[in-house]
Amino acid sequence: MGSVLRYLAGLIPVGAQGGFPIKTLCINVIGSFFIALIAALAVKHTGFDPRLSLMLRVGLCGGFTTFSTFAYESAELIKGGHWAAALCYALASVVLSVLAVFAAQMITK
Repeated sequence: MGSVLRYLAGLIPVGAQGGFPIKTLCINVIGSFFIALIAALAVKHTGFDPRLSLMLRVGLCGGFTTFSTFAYESAELIKGGHWAAALCYALASVVLSVLAVFAAQMITK
């Protein structure tokens, strides 16, 4: 299900600005938020079925997010001589994804 959602999100007509992979960035940040939200809710609510939590985190969010696409797009930016865009993409991906995790954890407190 997560992979299908990833595919459908990739169909959203958003043009890459200067080759910057904005769709993958958004997908990974959104996925990071939801995986942290699910994990935090599972910890907070002891009645949360651990199998459901695992299926949502690994199956749905894991299928939705994509580290391999991030790595490939970063390499393509570097190969194309777009070093600054690759660096911005890598930094933005890590920083925004970690901030999304903290945001999800904060709203579940």
